[in-house]
Amino acid sequence: MLDVTVIEDPEAAAVSLDPVRARLLAELGAGPASAAMLAGKVGLPRQKVNYHLKALERHGLVELAGERRKGNVTERLMRATAASYVISPLALAPVQPDPDRFRDQLSARWLLALGARLVRDVGSLITGAAKARKGLATYALDGEVRFASAADRAAFIQELTAGVGALISKYDAPGAPGGRDHRIVVAVHPAVGDRQPPEPNR
Repeated sequence: MLDVTVIEDPEAAAVSLDPVRARLLAELGAGPASAAMLAGKVGLPRQKVNYHLKALERHGLVELAGERRKGNVTERLMRATAASYVISPLALAPVQPDPDRFRDQLSARWLLALGARLVRDVGSLITGAAKARKGLATYALDGEVRFASAADRAAFIQELTAGVGALISKYDAPGAPGGRDHRIVVAVHPAVGDRQPPEPNR
């Protein structure tokens, strides 16, 4: 089972968003189960659960883990293909965010568009790497900082911009034979759960 997988197909996305099917995915993320075993947990008849499982299986969200005999019946044990799922903006391709449409470093909506592109691109890279059975070289840094004031935050962002810009200038080799382009995204935003009122852009 994968830790996380990206859903790019619109129909698979629609299937996963159904509340009952999302619950079944969550249950199967904990371990293989049959329709009969799941029926009691989700409060639905076994036949109805089986119907939902077949829909999830058609879109590769669950798979057969094995079979077992129970009396005169052979039960199919299903498992989720991943512990968690992320829906790519490709599932809404005609209306997916385009960060190149506008650029505003102080805009939360531009940051959201960048985040959506990150999900889309990394999801596509993961899918391609899995098909090619190759590794994927990525790096991420995550942390939190508490600024004493808006002025400190502004100074931090100024230094961060200058530092990352200097690194890009130092290592960028546009004409290098055999080189490969990489995208760099750096974001700063209030931590979710922060009860302080949002400050105006400065």
